[in-house]
Amino acid sequence: MKKRGRGLGCAWYGTGYGNGFPDVSSAFVEIHDDGSVSVLTGAIDVGQGSSTIFAQIAAEELGIDPEEVTVISGDTDVTPDSGTSAATRHTYNTGNAVIKAVAQAKASLLTYAARALHCTTADGIELKDHKVRVKGEPSRSLPLAELVSKARLEGERFLGSDSYTARTTRVNPETGQGAPYWPYAFGSQVAEVEVDTETGNVQVLRVAAAHDLGKAINPLQAEGQIAGGIAQGVGFALLEEVRLSEGRIKNPTFSQYLIPTVLDMPEIRAILVEEPEGTGPYDAKGLGEPAMLPTIAAIVNAIDDAVGVRITSLPATPEKILAALAEQSKK
Repeated sequence: MKKRGRGLGCAWYGTGYGNGFPDVSSAFVEIHDDGSVSVLTGAIDVGQGSSTIFAQIAAEELGIDPEEVTVISGDTDVTPDSGTSAATRHTYNTGNAVIKAVAQAKASLLTYAARALHCTTADGIELKDHKVRVKGEPSRSLPLAELVSKARLEGERFLGSDSYTARTTRVNPETGQGAPYWPYAFGSQVAEVEVDTETGNVQVLRVAAAHDLGKAINPLQAEGQIAGGIAQGVGFALLEEVRLSEGRIKNPTFSQYLIPTVLDMPEIRAILVEEPEGTGPYDAKGLGEPAMLPTIAAIVNAIDDAVGVRITSLPATPEKILAALAEQSKK
C-alpha cells in the first residue's frame, strides 16, 4: 500500500565564517578603453554563480551590460584574496567588496568626465546606456568607450581596489551572548512524499520552498540554488551514507554510495522572500547552503505524517522504515 504525507521543515543559518573569525573579501576593478570592465576577485565560482553576480553588480553601477564585464577569479598572480567559496558568503561579502571597488573606479571616471564635458562637479555626471552624460542634458554626452579611450591617451586609468569585512564577535562562553554571525538566512519548506508500506521505498513528490535572500540580484539563479539545495537534501534524507569499517570506506563508488538523479527529483516550487538586507549589495544576502537545510526535516516529517513512524537517524532507508513499521505493528 502506498500512503502520502506532508511535512514542514524550517531553518535559520548564520552566513559567513562567524564567531569573530576574520572574514575579508577584496576586489580590483578596471574600466577599459573599449568600454568593457574587468573585475578581479579571489572568489572561486564552483557553480553557485558568484561570477555572474559580480558581473551584474559592476554592470549596474556603470550603466553597461553584464556581458561587457569580465570576471577573473582565482588567479593568484593577479587576484586579491576573497576568502573561500564557503559559508554562503560571496554574494554578501565579495559582492560588497566589488561595489566598493567599482565605486572607486567610477568616482575617478566621473571626475574626469566632469572636466571633459565642462560640468561644474562630478555629481552632475551620470553613467547610463553606455554613455557618460550631464544629468538632465542628454545632448551633453560621450560614449563610455570614447571617454575612457581619450583619458588613456592622457595617461589616466580608472581603477578601483577595496575590501569588505563582515563584523562578528565571539560568543561569550559564560553568558552565551554575542554577535557570532551576520547576516542570517531563513527558510521553510513543505515536502509531500509517498511511502510504499510493503517495500519501505519513499518517493518525494513535491517540495515548496520559501527562502529569505534579501533582494534577489538574479532571481533565476536563486531558483536554481534552491533546486540544487533540495536535490542535496533529498540525498541526505533518503540515500547518502558513508559506511566505515576499521577506518576504511566500504562504499567508495557511486554504484554503492547513492545520490539522487534527475529522476529522483520532486516537483519544486521556489518562493523568493525578498526582505531587504540593508547591509548587503543591493539589499541581498546569501542563499547557497541554507537551501538544503529544511528539506531533510520536511521529508522526515512527511514520512511520519504518511505512515506514523519517526525516523531518528539518516538516511531514512527502506530498511529503517520497514523496521519502524514492524515495531509499530507490535504495539
